Amino acid sequence: MAITLDIARDNPNAQTIAAAAPSPLPGEDKPTLIGLSREELGEAMGTIGVPPKQWRMRASQLWHWLYVRGVSDFSQMTNIAKDLRQKLDDTFSIARPEIVSEQISVDGTRKWLFRFPPRGAGRPVEVETVYIPEEGRGTLCVSSQVGCTLTCTFCHTGTQKLVRNLTAEEILSQILMARDRLGDFPDANTPQGAIVPSEGRLVSNIVMMGMGEPLYNFDNVKKALLIASDGDGLSLSKRRITLSTSGVVPEIFRTGDEIGCSKRRIAGCSRSDQQEVES
Repeated sequence: MAITLDIARDNPNAQTIAAAAPSPLPGEDKPTLIGLSREELGEAMGTIGVPPKQWRMRASQLWHWLYVRGVSDFSQMTNIAKDLRQKLDDTFSIARPEIVSEQISVDGTRKWLFRFPPRGAGRPVEVETVYIPEEGRGTLCVSSQVGCTLTCTFCHTGTQKLVRNLTAEEILSQILMARDRLGDFPDANTPQGAIVPSEGRLVSNIVMMGMGEPLYNFDNVKKALLIASDGDGLSLSKRRITLSTSGVVPEIFRTGDEIGCSKRRIAGCSRSDQQEVES
């Protein structure tokens, strides 16, 4: 069933790309490697018989393929032996989430509705991610929860009950999917006619301003943002990552200390305005 998102509610010229009927979610019966730290990747290699002395090297290879090359199929990891690639494919998943729909506005703004496995929710869950292109930068608005416990009157998510937190993998997958769809990985092609920055990275900025209160999902948000800003992977500048909060004050300082975002990049929202928390 096609789903029309409100990005085009008042814009008859916007384009809707709807997904086919729902199918089993990719990789939901296998543990994912996306969202694991290097140490966790090494430990995962041990579960399929990789000798401990190779863990660090294999973890570095996987990290490069996942976050620099942006592959979503083990068969594309050409510097890994075929038998090991087969073991990886048999045991783990690096699949992308299902796209329920993609909405493209005439100004180039894109809104995706992604579907993830239930993971305790009783049924598959869906979240929105929005890409906003501007001259010199491309900003991706990322969700951190399915629903929200807060009732901010200016926020549509505040009308929805909290279903569950997103995992680090699901937060990162929004970034990976956006870069896939925009052709922002090496050797990828940008869709013809797409409105994107004329030079540099197409996804250059991240704002944790999607569905949910990110500081009520601190551990998963922290893990995802540390991977996203790792210099040997997605390599997003911490100066270009903004975290929006309704005002969870104790966690604001943890964000600065543990994630490394400047406190000037932690935006605080109230019911009546939006202001930046100064360091």
